[in-house]
Amino acid sequence: MTDPARVRRHAERVRELVASVVRTQIKDPRLGMITITDARITADLREATVFYTVLGDAAAEAGTAAALESANGLLRSTVGKALGLRHSPTLAFVLDNVQDQAKHMEELLAAARDADAEVQRRAAGAKYAGDPQPYRVEEDEDEDQEILATRDQP
Repeated sequence: MTDPARVRRHAERVRELVASVVRTQIKDPRLGMITITDARITADLREATVFYTVLGDAAAEAGTAAALESANGLLRSTVGKALGLRHSPTLAFVLDNVQDQAKHMEELLAAARDADAEVQRRAAGAKYAGDPQPYRVEEDEDEDQEILATRDQP
């Protein structure tokens, strides 16, 4: 069995190596403003998934994906040599849409704040459905004493 700490170390090393090679050795004009965000590797150290983000629109994302696929051989050989493993892991690149998810979360939070404001506005003018004071108050104790006193007499 593979040690999970070793797998994490290799995944971190893969992320660092891919980021370094993308920054220094890949000269593809299709490559946009890319950030390597994470890398995960299987327990048998055979397959690595590299997550990346791209600054720009859909065309920049598509161009960057094509550039990464064309440089996959160079990246794989660099990672394999640096890790010193018997088998060089295959690399799969996945677009990490953190910005889209963050935007979606912000929209959900804004909708929740609006709904909370609406509830507060409606609650400001609301009245209770039952009696204003459904429980006994201390003033009723004198009346209770009189009722008990009359009940005790035959």
